[in-house]
Amino acid sequence: MEVRKSGRHWQEFYEKWMLLGEDDPYWSQFQKEETESVETDKNEKTNQKELFSQLLKMTEKIDMDKVQKQVQQLSGTVSTIQEVIGQFQENKKTPSRPINNSQRFRWFQD
Repeated sequence: MEVRKSGRHWQEFYEKWMLLGEDDPYWSQFQKEETESVETDKNEKTNQKELFSQLLKMTEKIDMDKVQKQVQQLSGTVSTIQEVIGQFQENKKTPSRPINNSQRFRWFQD
């Protein structure tokens, strides 16, 4: 994590580790960050579990008969809309009455 934050290279940390050893107090600053990130991960997982349990409780309260009726109503509405669109498309497909040339240019004749 520190490598990304500071822009320093791994080589620098490796050399310090080789010279100082892993028990040197220098490394304690990095262990604090690691424990904080682990605690944050635990908190996020706990929040996810709580959210999931809340969702389960909500689904238990749902009346499936009402949901089924609403789905059927929605399906009927979609079918009606499809029928109306189909009727409009059929009207577009039927050719309109052709206009004679004599009927087109009667604008200026009285």
